[in-house]
Order: sequence, then C-alpha cells, then structure tokens
Amino acid sequence: MPAPLQVRLEEALNDARRARDRARVSLLSMTLAELRNRRIELGREVSDEDIHEVLTRARKRRKEAAEQMRAGGREELAAREEAESEMLAAFLPEPMDEAEVRALVRGLREEGVAETGPLMGRLMPLLRGRFDGREANRIVREELTGA
Repeated sequence: MPAPLQVRLEEALNDARRARDRARVSLLSMTLAELRNRRIELGREVSDEDIHEVLTRARKRRKEAAEQMRAGGREELAAREEAESEMLAAFLPEPMDEAEVRALVRGLREEGVAETGPLMGRLMPLLRGRFDGREANRIVREELTGA
C-alpha cells in the first residue's frame, strides 16, 4: 500500500495533467520516478519519511542549480528552478525556524547530551525535511560554546 504522501503526489500529478500544466506534470513525473528508483534501491515500499528525504534532496538540488544559474547570468532559468523548489515544498512539512531548533537543542542539553556528535544524532531525526543540517550544526556549536 503506498504511503499517504505518495498518494498526494500522484493525485497532484493527475490534477496537473487535467489542467495541462506542463511544468507541474514534468516536475511531479520526475519526482515519482525518483520515488520508484528509491523503492527499488530499498527493496520495499517507500514510507513518508523516505519520500520526505527524496523531496528534500530534490529541493536542495534545485536551490543549488538556481544559485549556479544566477551566477551564470541566467535569471530566467534560476527563477524556474526556484519555482520548482517551491512546488515541492508544498508536499513537505512546515519548515522550522532557528528559534525552534535552538529550543530543541537546549532541551536535549538539559537531558544531559553535552557533545556535538550525540546531540546532532538525536537532533537530526527531529529536523529531517524541516531544517537544514548545516545550519543545525552551526546552532549546536553555538549553543555548546555559549555564543
């Protein structure tokens, strides 16, 4: 049985086809193909967590591509990449802000986790798909040093 998020993606693809929205059809078809590849790679049905991982990676690729396009003076292509990133964002949980992440880090520190590695190990599953790992690492280091 497919994960609820996969069903939402398939329904969105069908809606885009009915609306003849080529950009959304292309993006969602590509995303569902990535999910099929992920299912084959895992050897099992994908869960919502697996789908979040695929969507997060796809968004990150598009953001990086937009930066490269902009650096190369291709503003129209950068705007398209950013638009695709935003379309994918609609399927992800609400992103967390820095204050929420700091509160989680402080909560974990109160539980006695006082080193970067173990703290990141406990924090990242809580943030997956909702906050950038590099930024989380920066916050953890700041909280541990008291900066």
